[in-house]
Parts: sequence; C-alpha cells; structure tokens
Amino acid sequence: MPLSTSRRLALLTSASLALLAGCGSSSDPADGKSAPARVAVVASTNVYGDIVRDIGGDRVDVTSIISDPDQDPHSYEADTQNQLALSKAKVVVENGGGYDDFVDRMRKSGHNDSAEVINAVRVSGRTAPKGGELNEHVWYDFPTVAKVADRIAAALGKADPDGAAAFEKNAAAFKAKLTPLEAKEARIKKEHGGEGVAITEPVPLYMTEASGLIDRTPAAFSEAVEEGDDVSPRVLRESLALFSGRKVEALVYNEQTSGPQTEKAESAAKAAGIPVVPVTETLPKGKDYLGWMTGNVDALASALAK
Repeated sequence: MPLSTSRRLALLTSASLALLAGCGSSSDPADGKSAPARVAVVASTNVYGDIVRDIGGDRVDVTSIISDPDQDPHSYEADTQNQLALSKAKVVVENGGGYDDFVDRMRKSGHNDSAEVINAVRVSGRTAPKGGELNEHVWYDFPTVAKVADRIAAALGKADPDGAAAFEKNAAAFKAKLTPLEAKEARIKKEHGGEGVAITEPVPLYMTEASGLIDRTPAAFSEAVEEGDDVSPRVLRESLALFSGRKVEALVYNEQTSGPQTEKAESAAKAAGIPVVPVTETLPKGKDYLGWMTGNVDALASALAK
C-alpha cells in the first residue's frame, strides 16, 4: 500500500538525522574526542617563550611579556593584557636573578599562586662569585638552558598528562641541538683559549667563558653600562686603551642598550681594526633560540679568526 505523504516525510527526516549523527562535525577529531585545551604559559621574555614553543608544540599557548628587541626588561612596566595572561597561566617561566622581577610582582598582584614557576637562575645553580655579582644572563649558558628545557617538559607534563611523552621527546630533541653549540665553544677554546676580549655588558659572558676567553674589560665599565650609570673618565680611558693598545681580540657589544659610552668603545675598536661582535638580550625578530645562538657563536668564532 502506498505510503502517505506524512509517513514519507517522517522516514526522510529520520534518515537525514541518522546520517548527520553518523558524519558528525567536520571540526571534531576523528576519534570523536574534543581537542585538549592548550596549556597557558607565560614567559618573561621571548627567549624562554620560544623554548617553551619548541617543547610544547601545539599543546601550549604562550605569552611572552618582553617580545620587542627595543624593550628593556630592567625597566619594564606591567600592562593589563600581560597581567591577565599571568593570572590564567598554568606555567610561568622567568629568568630570575633580579633580571625580570616584574613577573613576581605581577603574579602577586594577580593572586595566581597555582602556576608552576620555573626560575632559570635557580635551575642553573649559578651563584655570585666571591666579592662579585651574579651574572643573571643564563640563557647564554647552554648547560643551564638544557636543564630549563627539562623543567619545562616536566611542568607541561603535570599540566597536560596526555602530552607528557611528547614534551619529553621534544625536550630531548631540543637538547640534542644544543650539543653542536657547545662543540663550537669547545673548538673556539681549543684555538683561542686565553685570548682577551672586551664587553660592553655581562650579557655574553657565559658564552665567552665557555669559549676559554678572558674578559679584560674594567668591571666598573660594564657594571655602569648595565645599570645605566655614567662611566668615570678614568675608567673610560682604561677601557678605550684596550683597543688602542690591542690588548683584546674582539669587542662583544650589546647593541640592544647602546649609548654614548658604548658607542665610543665600538668606534675605538673599529679604529684599531678589532672586530665587533653584536649580541642582544632578547630574541631578534624572525629568529628562534637555536638559530640565534648559533649565529652568536659563529660570529664570535669568525671575529677571532680574523
């Protein structure tokens, strides 16, 4: 007996609903499970932010507070966007050692006590030398960066247990890429160990020390530049004499915080035919951490070879 119009419509509707239910949404994962929420991470600078992305991949959502090469972490002022990101973070990566104290201040004002905080200086185990000051620029110290990578993987694994194996694998791959950098430093040490260099700030010292080079810069010069203070005429003369007297083989120059006194040092080095190796504190635009550091070590080796 022929079906009535209403009966045919009912059957058609049921079939259509069954087909839609079988197909599901095109945006859903194939296994029917919802995509995992990304782990919210805040890094004090884009240096650590890039390392977190290397390890976390597409399972992390990273905010780097200092991401502009023209920003000075020492004088950073908090903004509401970064404050909000910190209040929601599951993992926070800071340098420590007084370099980025703004992170702890912002965390306290945002009342986020649940985030796991990775302090790179504490992880490094580095301390101030007797009678001296701690060099807080530990991202130029590759063994420290390897330790930080492991801590990042562990922290992300706690926040996202399903991704723990991937985080560990990515951290191992990242550390393997640090090995050639340490080998380059060892080669410089073998070929140029004991040679003198000058610096404008302590930023690259872990790299130059691992390369067996001796910093001949008067401490009062680099300390004053780092603190934004004036260099005394006597100290400036002593510093410039390093170049005119050819007592150093290279000037490693922090181009991110240049000023009249550091520019005099750069000019004196160039006038004496001494190579200048520019470095920065934060990641230059278009660079990743490993490529950036490879460029720094290669530039140092090339300068010394001249």
